[in-house]
Amino acid sequence: MRRARITYIDAYHHVMNRGVRGENIFPDDVTKGHFLEILKGKSKKLRIRLLTYCIMDNHFHLVLQNTSGRLSDFMRELDGQYGMYYRYKKSGKGYVFQNRYKSTLIQEGRYLNMAIIYVLLNPVRAEKVMNPYKYRWSSINEYFSRKESDIVDNKFIDGIFGNEETLRKLLKDWADKGVNITKTRVGDILGEKSFIKDAVERFDRREHNGVSMRERKDDYIFEPVEKLIKEFEKEHGIKIDKININSIEGKLLRGELIVLLKDFAGLKYTDIIKYTPFQSLKYSSLGQIYKRTKERLLKRKELQRT
Repeated sequence: MRRARITYIDAYHHVMNRGVRGENIFPDDVTKGHFLEILKGKSKKLRIRLLTYCIMDNHFHLVLQNTSGRLSDFMRELDGQYGMYYRYKKSGKGYVFQNRYKSTLIQEGRYLNMAIIYVLLNPVRAEKVMNPYKYRWSSINEYFSRKESDIVDNKFIDGIFGNEETLRKLLKDWADKGVNITKTRVGDILGEKSFIKDAVERFDRREHNGVSMRERKDDYIFEPVEKLIKEFEKEHGIKIDKININSIEGKLLRGELIVLLKDFAGLKYTDIIKYTPFQSLKYSSLGQIYKRTKERLLKRKELQRT
């Protein structure tokens, strides 16, 4: 019996899989394009937030957030549907992917940034291109775009890197570097020692309590927007359209609301900006507010633990 690997709702992961025996299972633009369409459909269906993708000839890389807790379902359906398509197209039989997908748990912050850069540089390391922006089958050209991507959460990426110049500099600086993965009994982890320790302990607590790492069904269904807003208004004693966004308190509330709508209702920035507290903002600033608020809430949680 395969042991469950560490994941949980909102966990970040670098996942990849390759063709059986190194076979070029994405040999041309048609197959790569078809895989991308499946990827788009499955991420929407199973509510998995994609941050980065790179499709090579014999393997693929994704950086994603397990926003619904259904990472295993997502990868099983993604690999399964593409596998059926590829075998039908090639009139063959047997396995398409060499094994169960590989997954690395990632700590938010600089480690997540590292993983994204690493994936975007894959075509350069494989000597497909000298400039990662010249590779067609990665998400690199979807960042710092005027429009919201229908595949990756490009505005979130814009927020964590700040500007395209920073992203380009990191790509240049990391061209010859790798990432230091720590192998544990619960899977590969990229992060600080304290994060790794907490992740292993979290896994053990869930195993001890008899809770499946796939999470209960109630844990991965997004909440209705109206319900979340009503609870938010009740908790803070104010209607969201009455929040004073010119005050420090109002700005903090607005930040918490954007996290609530994005993480627990599954809304995109194009939906969030329609609500009163965000209508005066530039679209590009939503990702930065989200990032700062997440960092603040994370620090608050860490202080509460001590």
